[in-house]
Amino acid sequence: SKREIKMRKLDSTKVRPLKSEQFLRIEDHDFALRPGFGGSPIPVGIDVQVESIDSISEVDMDFTMTLYLRHYWKDERLSFRSNRNKSMTFDGRLIKKIWVPDVFFVHSKRSFIHDTTVENVMLRVYPDGNVLFSLRITVSAMCFMDFSRFPLDTQNCSLELESYAYNEDDLMLYWKHGNKSLSTDEHISLSQFFIEEFSASSGLAFYSSTGWYNRLFINFALRRHIFFFVLQSYFPAMLMVMLSWVSFWIDRRAVPARVSLGITTVLTMSTIMTGVSASMPQVSYIKAVDVYLWISFLFVFLSVIEYAAVNYLTTIEERKQLKKRGKASGMYSIDAVQAMAFDGCFRDTDVDVDLTAFSDRCEENDTRARAASVSNADTTHMKRKRSLKGNVGRIILQNNHVIDTYSRIIFPSVYIVFNFFYWGLYI
Repeated sequence: SKREIKMRKLDSTKVRPLKSEQFLRIEDHDFALRPGFGGSPIPVGIDVQVESIDSISEVDMDFTMTLYLRHYWKDERLSFRSNRNKSMTFDGRLIKKIWVPDVFFVHSKRSFIHDTTVENVMLRVYPDGNVLFSLRITVSAMCFMDFSRFPLDTQNCSLELESYAYNEDDLMLYWKHGNKSLSTDEHISLSQFFIEEFSASSGLAFYSSTGWYNRLFINFALRRHIFFFVLQSYFPAMLMVMLSWVSFWIDRRAVPARVSLGITTVLTMSTIMTGVSASMPQVSYIKAVDVYLWISFLFVFLSVIEYAAVNYLTTIEERKQLKKRGKASGMYSIDAVQAMAFDGCFRDTDVDVDLTAFSDRCEENDTRARAASVSNADTTHMKRKRSLKGNVGRIILQNNHVIDTYSRIIFPSVYIVFNFFYWGLYI
């Protein structure tokens, strides 16, 4: 009647459907149900184009990826007549009124659809009812990393896709074009990793409450750049270990020099180890870099212990010699030791002389050296240099304990063997 028509016009809650909705006859169907409800599972094809891998976090053990996710399926309820057999493209406003696959990312922490300048969603419908649904998404997902070989490691991560509500009896999720369904941008690069490969695979996931679900995997392998860690960790550790060896060539009675050098190298190694640990997750197993740094720290620590042993044995030896020769152990012996530590004329067998005899013998040696230099004025410059080097080397050897002599050979040899073994094992 005219009254009912008038009432419908005045009812503001009624919203006229859009022309696209009228064209696709959306109001004639119940899109709360999947296509072919009650029959065989609907096949939904997937293909993915990876735009970028934005970040890899070792501390959080996750990665962030931006990708184009495309779904393909057939819904005969959306078929329409077309003389030219052309498809129709819609934006995101129509998505909320039709059925779309409920694909989600397994183990994802955060994800969003880009919405600048508008929501990055596209729906394309073909006359026969085939549908293409495309999204541009950024997702952060977990990556179960193994750091036992860090920083010489290769990490295998995967992004997993699955239907949330529909198990394999209602929806069959598969890669649309097989292995070619996964494509990547040619310019993808990361600061700390080489991207070795991308691959697509599929499988099944079981949930005790709801059954079996199809699951798709985007797999990629990441190999870490080693050069950064060589410069920041390995090379400084090597230098500190080699610097600690300088102690073996310093006079054993130069206590401040050798102790200061040992403590400095120990503290520096501690700083390097703390810096590496601060940028890593607190895992309960030993990493490859921990092995190297702890062994290097042990070498530095042993160089300090080595001097403690040298100093202790030297003190015992001097006391024994003083007792044998009947010398007093008071201030006299202390002054003698200090004088011998800083005088190039010291000999280990000369500890029993007094200071006067010691200085007289030094003056006598100086007189002989000056006489020898005058008599040998016609020798070449090369011979003088060799003689000087020989004297310096003899003085150094005579003023060091036998432990220092062996340490100069044993410490570098063992450290070189350790490096060969370490790099051969992990590379």
